[in-house]
Formats: sequence, structure tokens, C-alpha cells
Amino acid sequence: MELGDKIKKLRLEQNRKITEIADLCGFSKSLLSKIENGKTIPPIATLVKIAEALGTKVSILLDDEQRSGTIYTPQEKSESQLVKTEKGYSFHAFAVERGEKLMQPYLFVARKGEDDHRKSFSHHGEEFIYVLEGEMRYTVGAAEYTLRPGDSLYFDAIEKHSLSPITPEVKYMSVFTQSNRQSES
Repeated sequence: MELGDKIKKLRLEQNRKITEIADLCGFSKSLLSKIENGKTIPPIATLVKIAEALGTKVSILLDDEQRSGTIYTPQEKSESQLVKTEKGYSFHAFAVERGEKLMQPYLFVARKGEDDHRKSFSHHGEEFIYVLEGEMRYTVGAAEYTLRPGDSLYFDAIEKHSLSPITPEVKYMSVFTQSNRQSES
């Protein structure tokens, strides 16, 4: 089942209107409709907000087959299954089969000049970034960092954050924690 179809199915199973979920996420009904209809691939920060509004995790939205235990991902799989967004980057979510996990690791590939990477994102939880290849500027709040291979950042993801590739391509790992907003109530 496609991502948009999963989001729509889950929303309808909860008997919730598209405007309710869009309002909770802080974006337009039109954007959520485009996502549900497969007309746009949302950035990760948007997926995190949708998952939180639906009371689930991003991994549940990205994979139907849930498993527990160890999940092995060979390099060929992670690089061949990169999902290209309209925001100028591609990503692969690791271990989506394991729905009940405390963190969500991703591989990101951003290319200079493909889109405006300076758009900032914000979502609940914490985030860890580790640069594998290339060089980028990464802004968290008012601070800007130049990151090269082996450099990392750890920050509260609610702070606005954005990146700008310096080299033609930058490849990095990012690990998100997703707060369970239902248990915070």
C-alpha cells in the first residue's frame, strides 16, 4: 500500500476529517489531500507531524510488515530504496519493519542546487545527525554549523533546523526520536 493510501486509511479508520489532521499538523487541507492522493512526497518533518496527529509512528506509515528483533539492511538496499522528495533530498528509513522502536534512523542524500534546502523544519523529539560524505551548513535555531565527514549534531528537533549543501552532494545519517504525545496528556 502506498504512503498516501496508508495515511488516508488510518485517518478514516479513526473516523477523522482531513481538516482535523491538517489543523493538528499546522498545514493546509490541500497539502494533506495531495499527500493522501500520492501527488506529493512529504518531507520527513511533515511525516512526523502526520504520524503524531494520527497517534502512530513514521515507521508504521512507511511499512506494512511489522516485525520485532534484529533488522539487517545491506548497503545495496538502503541506497536502491532512496525516496526522492520534492524538497531536493532523498531519504531511506531504516528498520521500518520494526514498528515499536524508540528511534527512527534515516539515510539522507541532499544535492546542491536541486531545491531550496534552506526551508526550515521543526518536529517533536530529538535528532542526531552524522555526516558520511560531503560537506554542508546546518542551522539549528540561530546557530550555523559547517559539517564535514565524521562531524555530528544532536539537538531538540522542535528548534527550527535546515541544511545547505556546500559540496555537490552530501550524504548523512539522521536518527529521530519521536515523542509519544498521547502519553503526555
